[in-house]
Formats: sequence, C-alpha cells, structure tokens
Amino acid sequence: MYKRKVWQPKGALHVSASSAKKILIMGGTRFIGVFLSRLLVKEGHQVTLFTRGKAPITQQLPGESEKDYADFSSKILHLKGDRKDFEFVKANLSVEGFDVVYDINGREAEEVAPILDALPNLEQYIYCSSAGVYLKSDLLPHFETDAVDPKSRHKGKLETENLLKLRDVNWTSIRPVYIYGPLNYNPVEEWFFHRLKAGRPIPVPNSGIQITQLGHVKDLAMAFIQVLGNEKASKQVFNISGDKYVTFDGLAKACAKAAGFPEPEIIHYNPKEFDFGKKKSFPFRDQHFFASVDKAKSELGWKPEFDLVGGLADSYNLDFGRGTFRKEADFSTDDMILGKTLVLT
Repeated sequence: MYKRKVWQPKGALHVSASSAKKILIMGGTRFIGVFLSRLLVKEGHQVTLFTRGKAPITQQLPGESEKDYADFSSKILHLKGDRKDFEFVKANLSVEGFDVVYDINGREAEEVAPILDALPNLEQYIYCSSAGVYLKSDLLPHFETDAVDPKSRHKGKLETENLLKLRDVNWTSIRPVYIYGPLNYNPVEEWFFHRLKAGRPIPVPNSGIQITQLGHVKDLAMAFIQVLGNEKASKQVFNISGDKYVTFDGLAKACAKAAGFPEPEIIHYNPKEFDFGKKKSFPFRDQHFFASVDKAKSELGWKPEFDLVGGLADSYNLDFGRGTFRKEADFSTDDMILGKTLVLT
C-alpha cells in the first residue's frame, strides 16, 4: 500500500530517506504516533518512543495481522521519562544521539529547547503544530502564509515554531486541521456515531452551513513520512487535511452514510439561548474553519488517500463499529436542546 517511491524525495537535504535513521518520537502511543511509528519501522528506521510509560508502548491495531504486530513490537524501542524533566531529557537524549525527532505531543516551546540542546547534530526536527494557530479571518481557506494569532489557545505551538526558526536546526512544521480516524481521542466522529447508534437527532448549532475540514490520521502520517529528508520541507510549514471542505450538516450526513445508518434528523439551535456550563454541546468550533493543502500537494507530492465518507467508514469499521470508543455517550446537552422550544428552523 505504501510504495517505496514515497520515501525517496528528490534532493534530500541532510536526511537520506533511503538510509535507516535513528528516530525519536515524542509521544507515539495514542493516535498519530501509532500510525506514524508503523510506517517508519516498516521502512527500516530505528524508532524510539519517548513516553511517561503510563500507556502500553504498543497495541495491536484493529485489522492488523498477528505477524505484522509481532514484527512491529519486536522493533520498537522505548525511552521512559517526563519531557518536562528537562535535565533528564538532556542527559538521555545526548547519550542516544538521535538523527531525527518527530514531536507529536509538544505543546510549549520550553519543552522543545532541551531536546535541541541535547542533539547538536540533529538532522531534522519535525513538529506537529495546528491550524488553530491562524488568526480568525473572513478570507478562507487559510494558507501557510496567513497571519497567526499569538493569543490563540495553540499559542504554545506557535511559540515552538518561532523557537525552531530561531535555532540553527533543520525543521518542518505540520499544521493539521481536525484529525479523525481509528483511535481518535478527540470526540470528533465519535460524537456523531454515538448519536446515530442511539437513533437520536443530531443537534447542530445555528444554520449548520458552517464549513469545516477533516483529515484522516493515516493521510497525516503519510505527510509526516514525506517530509522526512525532503529538502522542499526544510524550514517549511505545511497545512495537512482532507481535500474537500464540509458543512456541519453535511458532516452529520457523511457520518451516517459511512456507518450505514439512515440519514439523521438534524436539529438546529441557537447556542446563546443555553447555559451548558463546562460541557461542549458540539465538537467543532462554531465558525468556518478550513485550510488549503495545495502547498503539500505541489511541494511534497502528498495527496490524501481518503475522501471524507471513505475515511469515516474506515474509522467506524476499525473502531466505533467494533464497540470501542474513548468517551461514553453523554446526551445531557442534547436533551437540554431538544427540550427547549426555541429552536431555529
């Protein structure tokens, strides 16, 4: 499925993608890293996961053969520690001397500086940022050159990108929009699947024509692979997500179609008429939010494998449809909405 040519970008900078690299993944046991680490190991790289050791280092993926899982488990390495223990990070990483770091779970710049200090000969630092760093705009989609918001809730990721620019390091930053797929720990598609399974209406804020964007985790993992050793990715930012944008109402319908449920009843409501306390009544920010992936396609030759319905079907069949999910269903905010007569029509 993953062809060798993907691994041989033209004009590698420092990292020759055809040669085995000593790679450190910060995180790697929850979602993105689970898929990324498998691709890297399959290509012959030596991969170490840096985690606190609270979760199992490997887990067999739904649909993964015993042989593939055993092969992966035998090759993956683990460094147990807390990335906020900066002295530990410096001491252990400098001893190991990694070639490449994939930072999947970094949130603050201060967590990244010790890694750079420990690895003076680092060939590439590949960072998982977020499209949430963009300044809210009336002109969409967001491009990599758009203004950013230093006060966004992702400001730590923005400060990390700025640190990488200041340091003498070859870096690449990936800015996903909403990520979905099997093992997703954010209740994105799961939120819809719970309601569809229960045969409940889907409450959607306001008009439901707000436009958003989802990208499949496996397509994101492939993008992370394609920046490795690619000189076109040197000191560059790339938006990564799906090819198409979708409305909130369209997403509810796509989830139903992907999972084999009848088209749902959609109830529109005005969020300002409710006090939900600390609970979220809907899993997406109530605004248009989407980004262009043209740069990744033209510069990296990357292209999403999954369309939205196909990707949602993959997520459902390998996760929720098997009875596995991260959060129990909570319909309390739905009931508040459905119980109130002030509903937009």
